[in-house]
Amino acid sequence: MDHDSSLSAGRADFSSGHDNALEKVTVIVCASCRDETGSDAHPRAGELLAEDTRRAASGEDIRIRSVECLGNCKRRLSAAILRDGCWSYVFGDLTATSGADLVTGAKLFATSTDGLIPWRGRPDSLKRGLVARIPPLDMLKD
Repeated sequence: MDHDSSLSAGRADFSSGHDNALEKVTVIVCASCRDETGSDAHPRAGELLAEDTRRAASGEDIRIRSVECLGNCKRRLSAAILRDGCWSYVFGDLTATSGADLVTGAKLFATSTDGLIPWRGRPDSLKRGLVARIPPLDMLKD
């Protein structure tokens, strides 16, 4: 299990220190995800998660977007949290009511000084549901 503490982002200080730090974070929700029964009923569970996330982010400057498929079907409801110039995160095994957890994760990410979502304070669903952490392109070496 990735606890992030042993791996630094390998980048300069990411401290935001400004009220608009949340504007740099985007939550992407897979709208086509089905619930645990695999039902084709509409609205899909992913659409419900996207709406729940939008409600939880109401009044915040967090960008919430949805996509048709994140390709994480075996882990059911999925979402990603991205921040410019930082690691990106993909989560699975979420529920249609995990929107508040995604917003909490986005807020933690926005205030991170090392470009990582801190393990401490991360909701359990974002600890258990971590699928992948992807480095920013400018951090990759040949």
